[in-house]
Amino acid sequence: MSDDEVKFIDRLYKDLYLSDSLKKHTTLKDKYQSIKEYIIMLEKIHNKMIEHNHIDTLKRMYYDKYVIKEENIPDSFYKHQQQMALNRGFGYIELDNDDKKELNEIIINDQKKSLDIWLDYFLSEDSNYIPFWAKYWAFQGMLKLGNFNKETGKYSKRTKSTIAIFADLNREALALSIDTLLKYLNKKTISDKELETIVKTGSFQSIYTYITNKLLSNSKNNVKRNEGKWIKYNKGSNYMPLVNSLQGYNTGWCTAGEETAEAQLQGGDFYVYYTKDGNDEYKVPRIAIRMEGNTIGEIRGVAYEQNLEPEMEEIVAEKIKDFPDKDKYYKKVRDMDKLTKIYKKYLDEDLSKEELRFLYEVDSKIEGFGYEEDPRIEQIIWNRDEREDLAYILDLKKEQVALGESQLTDDTVYYRGLLRIFCCENSEQIKLHAVKDDSIGTTYYRGSVRAFRCEKSKPVKFPTIIDGSLSIIAEGNIDVKNIILPKVVKKNLTLRGFTNAEGLNLPENIGGYLSLIGLLNGKDLKINKLGGDLYLNDLKSAVGLELPNEINGSLSLYRLQSPEGLVLPKKINGDLLLPYIESIRGLVFPKGIRTLELGFLKQEEDIKILEDIKETIHLNSLVICNDLILPNNVGDTVVLSNLWKVKNLVLPQHAKIVNLDSLKYFENIVIPNPLTYIVVLSGQRFTNYEDLKEYVEEHKQKERKK
Repeated sequence: MSDDEVKFIDRLYKDLYLSDSLKKHTTLKDKYQSIKEYIIMLEKIHNKMIEHNHIDTLKRMYYDKYVIKEENIPDSFYKHQQQMALNRGFGYIELDNDDKKELNEIIINDQKKSLDIWLDYFLSEDSNYIPFWAKYWAFQGMLKLGNFNKETGKYSKRTKSTIAIFADLNREALALSIDTLLKYLNKKTISDKELETIVKTGSFQSIYTYITNKLLSNSKNNVKRNEGKWIKYNKGSNYMPLVNSLQGYNTGWCTAGEETAEAQLQGGDFYVYYTKDGNDEYKVPRIAIRMEGNTIGEIRGVAYEQNLEPEMEEIVAEKIKDFPDKDKYYKKVRDMDKLTKIYKKYLDEDLSKEELRFLYEVDSKIEGFGYEEDPRIEQIIWNRDEREDLAYILDLKKEQVALGESQLTDDTVYYRGLLRIFCCENSEQIKLHAVKDDSIGTTYYRGSVRAFRCEKSKPVKFPTIIDGSLSIIAEGNIDVKNIILPKVVKKNLTLRGFTNAEGLNLPENIGGYLSLIGLLNGKDLKINKLGGDLYLNDLKSAVGLELPNEINGSLSLYRLQSPEGLVLPKKINGDLLLPYIESIRGLVFPKGIRTLELGFLKQEEDIKILEDIKETIHLNSLVICNDLILPNNVGDTVVLSNLWKVKNLVLPQHAKIVNLDSLKYFENIVIPNPLTYIVVLSGQRFTNYEDLKEYVEEHKQKERKK
């Protein structure tokens, strides 16, 4: 260690000579000699710890000194977590001590593991080119670096209460920083004049930041194009390849922390889109897609606040086009961003017509990532004149808008709330109740009654739009022709007690579920646009029934026994429940089915289920079948526990369990190779192709001998 190097360390760390640590390990009175002896002593300690394989002990010393303490984690961090949850539509969440402790552990462990990256490098042979005093200089400087802001190109200042992980180690930037410093101390030429000025300060933070920005700028100039490739990190797999691939690129993603990456890969798959670096290798991370089970958890880019770069949006759109929830995900993101802006604005500024239209969910429901409706909606609306707002939005007169039954008149066009109607054959009244429904997110009224005469000569006419749910319960033989339903019901529609649909004109658009409990036949029933489940639980005949092309929920035909006249939708985004169907001959199953319930089907000549099933197939009563073809992909279980005889059976390519426990007679079974799930067959469990194939062949030979 030269005199110039010692004087450089003293200039930067003026208090080092007076520190208790240095005084403890040297007795020399000469300041520069004391500093030199101290640095040499530190190097010897490190070398000895490495030699005797006590690196973990050495790391723990660094953790104790530099990793955040639990008591220093600021309250603002927990408030930020709550605000993030609120902005995402999860509502106001409370964090108890256990929740905070869990978050604290993640922060502390992530800091330890991000610090390990620097320690492992400095303690490895790869860094032998760096003099120990320069390692000391770089490490002490790194400890002052907080988050990197790509917009400003600067690191924030690190303090004892900084919760972020330690700065990314960019080995190239580190090597160039040290090379520049050595050139300066050895009085060699530095071609970059701006860097020459910066190096005179001796600040590692300034030199490393400048070089990092220059490398990022060069990298952007070289690779700022869409060409790249996606890498998938499977759920439950080793998280370190993912973590390592993000080092040095300052993505800002929390996934760069090992604890976070491990937790995220336990919850679902993780996709990263990499573009080419200066060496023409796909290594620059630009997009991350985190899955939660089979749904998108979040999508992050490397622009400001982890937004997508504009040129990356097309790449994402193409990637997730086959994801089942792509449209829902983008809508949730847009809705939460818009609601957050309105929430910040509403106290100080007037809201525009467009913003009010969004807030009152006139065109579509506001969707967030929580399970309940976002509480900010009600908070904003609470002190507003809802009736006046809605009239303004819809270009109506205020008296044409009703928020409760007391405001309902023959001129009402728009009704907001839940209506419950009770029709009695011998009564002259239809009682109309407006009931509080917390799930709707607005305030309604309870207790008053408005009467309508129920006469054949005077039909009951509803408002054109019900911004809520409508429930009509009939007792006796009520003529549905006398009920003129709204054109739009924004939420759920329940019609109970009507045994036939002759003359029934359903709304053009039902936003939620449709329940027609009590309806016995489908003649003249045409169902248009439907946003939720369809309950036809009492239907005994599907002849004349016209279902929509797509049901965004489950279809329940609970008591239907015959498939005659049944034309299923092309797509169902939920369960298909046909538990008492006696035959499925002629049925074409929709795409998107979550669970297929055919639990009463006992015998069928041919069964072909060609579309993938997301969860379970219930064929638990099936005993005999000639040809049985199962779909390529079943998300969970195929229940064929009573199947006794089948001629030809085609197993899925992917599933979790196929239960064939009672199967005794079969001619041929098509088995996927490799077999990646459990097959229960005749009391035995098979988990690989070879064993199951051998069993099937032996069984066939035995049958031939018979």
